[in-house]
Amino acid sequence: MDRSSEAPPSPNAIGRPPAPGWQGTWRFTLAPEERSVPQARHAVRDLLRRRAAPLTADRLHGLLLILTELVTNAVRHAALLTPTIGVEVAVDTQWVWVRVEDGHPYRPHALAASPERQRTGGRGLLLVQATAHEAGGSCGVRATADGGKVIWAVLPLDRIAGGPPPPPPS
Repeated sequence: MDRSSEAPPSPNAIGRPPAPGWQGTWRFTLAPEERSVPQARHAVRDLLRRRAAPLTADRLHGLLLILTELVTNAVRHAALLTPTIGVEVAVDTQWVWVRVEDGHPYRPHALAASPERQRTGGRGLLLVQATAHEAGGSCGVRATADGGKVIWAVLPLDRIAGGPPPPPPS
């Protein structure tokens, strides 16, 4: 569709223009299976592109890397106690959030990389943390009311002054 021929959005009842089409919150669920990892990544990528969220290719890549790690962890470590994995993407005027919820009560911690550790796995949350912080965002984990957890990350939108990261979700 050629957006240049569309009329500008009309103001809402208060006299302000409506929020941009890239703002909103979207939720979906996935089966706790390996095939859900690329499904989640493609769904979020396509959603943010369709909505024209103000994210550079690098910022979008970082967000998708975080999402991939979080969904992979839910599939690998929480599938036994999780009938579905919840994914939420929220975009406001300054930030993009990604949240992954599972039914396992264990609250993971990022493992520090060290020369004496020869394991190749176990550093996904360290990668999530580093990616979020490098972009000017943050990440964390919180318990859910039903005993599971939500692991979240927030990154600033590009081309918009972000300020300090917002507080963790309640």
